[in-house]
Amino acid sequence: MKYDLFYTKKAVDDIKKLDSLTRKRIGKKLLGYSNHLFEHAIKLTDSKIGGYRFRIGDYRAVFDIKGNKIIVLKVRHRKDIYKK
Repeated sequence: MKYDLFYTKKAVDDIKKLDSLTRKRIGKKLLGYSNHLFEHAIKLTDSKIGGYRFRIGDYRAVFDIKGNKIIVLKVRHRKDIYKK
C-alpha cells in the first residue's frame, strides 16, 4: 500500500536547516519508505513526540500514521531528535 507524505511546519523548518545534499537524500528515502512503510518504520516506545520513526543515516524522521497518510512531525540528527 502506498502512503502519501505530509509535513508539519516544524518538519519543513527542520528540513530547511539541512544542507542540500542531506535534504535530497532524506526526500528520496522518505518517498521510498512510503511505498514499503512497515519494512522500515520503527514504533517508538514514548509516543510523546510521535508514533514511529525512520532511520535515514544519522538522521531520524519522526511521524504518525493517519489512514493512508504519513505525517512527518520532525526531522533531526539522531543526537537531537529525542531532546525536548
